[in-house]
Amino acid sequence: MPSQGDMESLAGLAFMFSSSILLQILACALYNNWWPMLSALMYILVPMPCLFFGGGSTQFLISRDGGGWIDAAKFLTGASAVGSLAIPIILRHADMIGNGAMFIEFTSFFIFVCTVLCFHRASLDDEW
Repeated sequence: MPSQGDMESLAGLAFMFSSSILLQILACALYNNWWPMLSALMYILVPMPCLFFGGGSTQFLISRDGGGWIDAAKFLTGASAVGSLAIPIILRHADMIGNGAMFIEFTSFFIFVCTVLCFHRASLDDEW
């Protein structure tokens, strides 16, 4: 049975992830423009290499061990993370979204990255 500390950290991670998604939706709804939702596609793609090539663990991302599939997973994780930042910048440059929506997208991405890093640290500390 998980301890109280594990449950609190899991609840904190869920709150952080939910607030990131809320900001993602607000960036679209406040400006009545749903183009920023393209970044949400990248949020779905970021964990996929871990699931498919890493066995659901984030351990392979910090290991020096290589190989064809491991290197491909590291590349795809990095490319989708960079895409999460690039999409709002490209949309702003093309005048498809406003500055406010772009900065809300950046805040959402920052919270999402903090959530992933906290999850990675929690999974390294103890097995759930």
